[in-house]
Amino acid sequence: MVAKGDQENGSPVLDGTKNSLFRYNSPLIQVGLIGLVCFCCPGMFNALSGMGGGGQVDHTAANNANTALYTTFAVFGILGGGIYNILGPRLTLFAGCSTYILYAGSFLYYNHHKHQAFAIVAGALLGVGAGLLWAGQGAIMTSYPPTHRKGTYISMFWSIFNMGGVIGGLIPFIMNYNREDAVSVNDGTYIGFMVFMTIGTLLSLAILHPRKVIRNDGSHCTNITYSNVMTESVAIAKLFTNWKMLLIMPAAWGSNFFYSYQFNNVNGALFTLRTRGLNNVFYWGAQMIGSVMIGYIMDFSFKSRKTRGLAGIGVVAVLSTGIWIGGMFNQRGYNHHDVVSKTVKILDFKNSGSDFAGPFVLYFSYGLLDAMFQSMIYWVIGALADDSAILSRYVGFYKGVQSAGGAVAWQIDTHKVPYMTQLIVNWVLTTVSYPLLALLVIKAVKDEDKVAEEESPSGFPNAVKESKDCLSSMWVCFEQP
Repeated sequence: MVAKGDQENGSPVLDGTKNSLFRYNSPLIQVGLIGLVCFCCPGMFNALSGMGGGGQVDHTAANNANTALYTTFAVFGILGGGIYNILGPRLTLFAGCSTYILYAGSFLYYNHHKHQAFAIVAGALLGVGAGLLWAGQGAIMTSYPPTHRKGTYISMFWSIFNMGGVIGGLIPFIMNYNREDAVSVNDGTYIGFMVFMTIGTLLSLAILHPRKVIRNDGSHCTNITYSNVMTESVAIAKLFTNWKMLLIMPAAWGSNFFYSYQFNNVNGALFTLRTRGLNNVFYWGAQMIGSVMIGYIMDFSFKSRKTRGLAGIGVVAVLSTGIWIGGMFNQRGYNHHDVVSKTVKILDFKNSGSDFAGPFVLYFSYGLLDAMFQSMIYWVIGALADDSAILSRYVGFYKGVQSAGGAVAWQIDTHKVPYMTQLIVNWVLTTVSYPLLALLVIKAVKDEDKVAEEESPSGFPNAVKESKDCLSSMWVCFEQP
């Protein structure tokens, strides 16, 4: 029998659950399920956005819809953690996922009627839903795993989630393959997205409440059954004066800021419609690679968790600098006037030969950097606490600030700010984030042995004890008792 301890802090509790990774109430299965939900909903949304202008020749409707989306997302991202703690995962995630279907449907409508109003309203509603979905997702992804394997679980989620972008990129590529001169995607593309989003919405009902999820050491992810409005309101208000959240703010603001530039002004400006779909297959595929790379560094590179965190931030910083330098050289070759006047050479994967290679590799690298940058931030947030209720608020705050930055970025693009200026702003935002995140790791992240001493003062078994039989592979060492 396992000794009873403090559930909130993740120490052992009385539990007769079998020690299996593949239990329905295990962190591995539940993180995998939320990965599949995000595969179907935001994964398909990413593929739709990644085509530039939502697959339309005129980017105005998509830019305005995305501005509405990220504006409401900024509010409900911050509130989402509290709503998740009150309603629980099933209601929160189901309500959030359902708004993705409406958003894709609004562009199906726009394909025929060219009225922006529906797309903008659907975008605003999606912002509400996305705030709920991502707050719940973040709580599950950062609080369910054992302390020493959070990077591994984050990379697993990110890989499943971005497979949605890969499959979603194949949909417009296949549906528009023989439409070499097409400028807007056909109805079948949007219908395909809506089918996947509907599946994801139904799948969200399979997610368990965190109090029912039990790690292999017998600890629960939270001891809170359901919270209340007053408790959550006070807790959320305190986040705005929390020094840890203030250090995360620049990284949060910049973590979606570059999407409008990359999707509209690189992929949307330089490539044919079918090639944009192909590019997105590799953009989101690169995210899968990037998440595994940074997950390995954050979990396996050094014995000390603090050292691993600093190493991961350093690797991302160096890679980021190199990629943005490459982007700057590419951007010197064209500007907004060239795109509008159609004097820029539009590249096709079959017909452009070697001219296609450089911009394609750059766009692939942008996807790699995005995954490493965001996975790094999630790891840092997950290292600040273990309790689901606390981390749902932290992630909600992160997503809210992230979305506020996104809303500004989409309007910057709408107002035709020079492409080079947009690139430099994105470069600066990501670069400023690294020393602040490093400071946060130094000041707030504790090594596993210190966490173990605090959580198991009586010498109880704990999740940070490594098994001698644990293989040195991030895909095998998901959880050791």
